[in-house]
Amino acid sequence: MTARYLSLRHWLRVLVPSMCALCGGGCDDVVCAACREAYAGARRMRCGQCANPLAEIPSLPRRREPKLELPGTQANLGPRLRGDDVGWGAGDAHGSTLVCGTCLANQPAFDATIAAVDYAIPLDQLVLQLKFGARLALAPWCARQIRDAVLARPGLPLPDLLCPVPLGPGRLVERGFNQALEIARPLAAALGVACHPALALRTLDTPAQSGVAPSVRAQNVRGAFAVEAPDLVEGRHVGLVDDVMTSGHTLGELAATFKRFGAVRVTNFVFARTPPHQ
Repeated sequence: MTARYLSLRHWLRVLVPSMCALCGGGCDDVVCAACREAYAGARRMRCGQCANPLAEIPSLPRRREPKLELPGTQANLGPRLRGDDVGWGAGDAHGSTLVCGTCLANQPAFDATIAAVDYAIPLDQLVLQLKFGARLALAPWCARQIRDAVLARPGLPLPDLLCPVPLGPGRLVERGFNQALEIARPLAAALGVACHPALALRTLDTPAQSGVAPSVRAQNVRGAFAVEAPDLVEGRHVGLVDDVMTSGHTLGELAATFKRFGAVRVTNFVFARTPPHQ
């Protein structure tokens, strides 16, 4: 950054101070450091495939894995514990990873999922502000949290390209933007991979999954997607980006679509994961 740019940023902060989207306190970002540490700082053990939270098991063996450095980082990730209480899956390129019983019993079309946080109070408010309040400045912050979650899982192979989950034409006109794309752009820059905004198309304007009964969500999105440029997909690792993953049916259907066009691996990158109902 040039001195002139840094000076401009300084005066913008003085003249137009920012407030934390969670606590309302003054800060230099959309979320203050204290709130980030309190609500998004901890890393939960998650299923390597669907990112549902898993119980911690201190007795599992630890293994050292290669360091992963992303563009612009000097992160020494060191050793980590990878696993859960159910079973080993095929997992990452540098070794096995544990997956939950649901994924073992019913293999989803996607191969891995990275989730930054749980979709729970108060972080759910950030998603609502972004999606329904058009607070687009929250999207780069969400992308940074996903990047940090990637750094916390160093054995995970990076995708060849990123594709946001597309909105249907009607919802895109109504909202005016695709929140998944707003997250995907800065995430692609952080990971050093290409972002293809229109690689996937939503050919069916289906009802929002949040308004559909869980029992029919898979049916609601069946056949809803198409691939615009199959040549970009064949033989490649595709990363799918979305703001929230709930049942996983939307991402599963999109992953299955990419697999039909020859993708060899599909990884989900989501800001928030809705925990299963207890």
